[in-house]
Amino acid sequence: MIRLSAETGLKASVGGAYVTNKWCSQKLFKDQPLHSLIFACLLSGISLLLLSRFSSSAPRISLATHKYSAIPLAERIDATLAEIPPSSSSFTGESLAINSSRRAWWINIGIVSLLACVRVELYRQVTVKIECAPAGYTYAIPFLVSIYDYWRNQRSRPAPQRQDEDTDLSSNARIRKFMTAVRRLYGFLCQSHIRYVISAAFLMIGGYLATEFQEGIQSTYICPITSGQYLQLRFVRIFSVVLDTLVLIAIGELFGDAARPREGRRRHPLVAWGYAFLGVTAFWTLIAIILAIRSRGQSNGFVDAHYLRSAFNQGLLVTLLVIAASQMIPFYGVIGVTILAGFVFGCFSLSSTLFNGQEPFPLIFPSHAFFSLFATYLGGMLFLCSRMASEEEPSFLYGANIVMRTSFSVLFGIGLILVANQPAEANLHSISLLIHLARPQHDTWLSQAKSSNSIADAVANYRKRYKQHPPPGFDKWYDYAASRSSVVIDDFDQIHADLLPFRAFSPGRIRELTHELATNPFNDIGAISIRNGTARVQEGIKPTHAWMVQGAAKMIENFAQHLPDMDLAFNLNDEPRVAVPWEMTSVMSNQAKSHRLASDNSLASEWSVDRDSQWAAIEPADQTTTTVFTDSSFRRIFDRYVSVLCPPSSKARSQRIWDRRHICLSCIRPHSMGQFPLDWNSMTDICHQPDLGSLHGFFISPASFKVAQELTPVFSQSKVSGFNDILFPSPWNYVDKVKYDPSEKHPDPNYLEKDNTLFWIGSTSEGASRAGEWKGIPRQRFAHLINNNTLNHVSVLLPIDRGNETFQYRIMDGSSPSKYLGLNTTVHIADPIVRCGMDCNAQKKELGMTSKVDFQSHWQYRYLFDLDGAGFSGRFLPFLQSHSLPFKTGLFRQWFDSRVTPWLHYVPVDIRLHGVWSTLAYFAGVDVPVIGHADGQRKTVMEGHDLRGEWIAKQGRQWAEAALRKEDMEIYFFRLLLEWGRLTDDQRDTLGFKL
Repeated sequence: MIRLSAETGLKASVGGAYVTNKWCSQKLFKDQPLHSLIFACLLSGISLLLLSRFSSSAPRISLATHKYSAIPLAERIDATLAEIPPSSSSFTGESLAINSSRRAWWINIGIVSLLACVRVELYRQVTVKIECAPAGYTYAIPFLVSIYDYWRNQRSRPAPQRQDEDTDLSSNARIRKFMTAVRRLYGFLCQSHIRYVISAAFLMIGGYLATEFQEGIQSTYICPITSGQYLQLRFVRIFSVVLDTLVLIAIGELFGDAARPREGRRRHPLVAWGYAFLGVTAFWTLIAIILAIRSRGQSNGFVDAHYLRSAFNQGLLVTLLVIAASQMIPFYGVIGVTILAGFVFGCFSLSSTLFNGQEPFPLIFPSHAFFSLFATYLGGMLFLCSRMASEEEPSFLYGANIVMRTSFSVLFGIGLILVANQPAEANLHSISLLIHLARPQHDTWLSQAKSSNSIADAVANYRKRYKQHPPPGFDKWYDYAASRSSVVIDDFDQIHADLLPFRAFSPGRIRELTHELATNPFNDIGAISIRNGTARVQEGIKPTHAWMVQGAAKMIENFAQHLPDMDLAFNLNDEPRVAVPWEMTSVMSNQAKSHRLASDNSLASEWSVDRDSQWAAIEPADQTTTTVFTDSSFRRIFDRYVSVLCPPSSKARSQRIWDRRHICLSCIRPHSMGQFPLDWNSMTDICHQPDLGSLHGFFISPASFKVAQELTPVFSQSKVSGFNDILFPSPWNYVDKVKYDPSEKHPDPNYLEKDNTLFWIGSTSEGASRAGEWKGIPRQRFAHLINNNTLNHVSVLLPIDRGNETFQYRIMDGSSPSKYLGLNTTVHIADPIVRCGMDCNAQKKELGMTSKVDFQSHWQYRYLFDLDGAGFSGRFLPFLQSHSLPFKTGLFRQWFDSRVTPWLHYVPVDIRLHGVWSTLAYFAGVDVPVIGHADGQRKTVMEGHDLRGEWIAKQGRQWAEAALRKEDMEIYFFRLLLEWGRLTDDQRDTLGFKL
């Protein structure tokens, strides 16, 4: 038998509680909550039973040294039983008493297990519907437990003896009165029967004040009003707090009951706890098996390796927390454990909020933060001081008490520093600063993008930038670009990055892969064959998609005579196709970078003469049955295919953001200034944004997603960061599928003559929804945010009352921007709702619909919103060409992304859409009703920044005419195919252009 000392066990328990309470409060069981809880309960139950076998019984503190233990049931009963002398007649009923006691013991365990089982279901309901869950009331649990402790235990204890006042303390009557008042207050707070109630009340106040900090960061993930889930979840939250309180009280009673003598020995309390956890495990395991049988054939991800590692780690931490609590209850009681846990949870949560909020967004008033922090600190300190003042703290725990009080004070001091540095105002509007920085940023890029003034300069810059010789035909490309006044000559980093991993493949392997792609209809690939300077479209392509390949061939026509013979495989779907894990691409890229530059003497400047014979015939189009693609349409893809594109240390690989109710602040900080994106490249980088898995239709449920996880030569019109498709200019824009074409019927007036309205009407084509997935898709979220966001709050950056030079985020009801601030919008989902499965009626009821409009009617509105569809949006280039101001959000990257600069050519909006209202308010201006005037009179709060909006619209229009023409698409594609031609040539290592 191993005996753990009380001091050692308590110190380990307190430390474990600190670590696990904070960690578990943020990441616990949000992936597969039911399975995770089953595993954690199983591990906890087994651990408690093993611990009970290899440790001594819970230490008991004599009443002489430990006067008033919280809920000290075992001691009272034991003392009563010890006073009853045995008699001969008692032996007859002793057996019945033992059996009755044993049954009562198991009944108590059953009650605790039953309460815990119900609590698990409530937890699961909140987790799966977290977007509708209001702020919890966990902060009230210590208070409710303290009320029970007072009624059950404290009110009946002897009143503390008052010490005689020291009349010689001072001859000054005022000082005597003051000291008397201090002693009475001290006695009331630390020695009275309600001392724990007072301590828990302060914790509750601190927790309540902290909940308001979450209002300004509510997400745009949809909680359908028509579902009634918000009210349901509010009831669940309240009932959960009541049930948590009952479970804690029952555990305390079970602990005391387990410590009573049974059959001449004392049942170890850990045994009772262990059986209770195993009871919960057994019940929910049975439920999980039934649910699995009913959903047979549908993958639930339970066997995913990442999930298993996460579940095991979480289970270990929960077990540590449970063991810590089991070791602390004998000394502190359930009331003490809940107060200490409440302080740790409240203090760390508040400190984390303040640490993440060291910017004006989200709005946190320093005064509110201070009162919340102070109330929480006071609650924890009063509890520890009360134990000393009431002589409840055993002598061997004096040191632990002092250490905890010191730790609490240090935490309070850190919190004060964070509060003191908490900004609530900004002296300059963030958009004004971002616009100011955009021009020099673009000029810097442009200076290196076209620094070459001759073919010699272009060759030298190419070698310096890419550590290799230009491909053959580079002089023809340069003449082609220069004759068409290309503003970009040197910066084609996107092409280099796309093609670099393919250097790990031999030219023969690339040709073989291209043939396999183009000759299997399952692959959804269309091919172009270039022979003798002519581009030919493969026969047998799907008629609905043939236009795209034909458009690409048309783009090639003007420079095809300068290209070598080769075949190209084009993605017919909107979604990208190649998702190679980071570990594989990093090896390939490093291998390619190690390639040495060939000497000028060994350089060959002509293509191989036998290239035609090296490419297998691409007709018939169905000659191949093998494929590298897996069809993963209509299912979540972020964990399996997307996060693995990032380094193992990235947030996308190491974290899961389960809270769809609030914005992930740590996800937006790297690319934002408050609510506003800094640049497009970092905003669309998925690796620091694990929350995107539930905020984009492509990640939630793509309508068509045939994906390869090995490097494959597929040319796509757009892709998400990390994907390995080869980007080329979209035929959608080249063949004018959507065109900027104002007319007399649909003119494009000057910026200031347009309606001061934000406009978007579109279909639900971004992702498919069959079981509520639509609630996270940006198009639906955007329409809901503008028209039906009545359950959430929003933050809008506005001038404070005393002037227009200082700004502050105002938290208001979700409908206030349009109703109170006077911001005009026309945002609707087009009829009919598509890709909706069983969700069609739910979306129709929640979002409403409107008829489609002529595309040319966009030009009457000043602000045009652009969102991703199933892939990139084809509207953006026409928007840039107009006199309107484009607002753009999305994740798909295109060939021209490095050429256009946000805040100079267009207005970027984060995909979470939390900055939409603040952005519109900046450009459109804000006026509010005048209080007391029933005639509708309004006063201006912020003037619209018309000149800046008009300037950005003009800069974008001029830049589109200079850098995003059809000629620029040809120039980009020409250079891309020269590079690709070299990659597929057998003598590529010595192939290059030289003067």
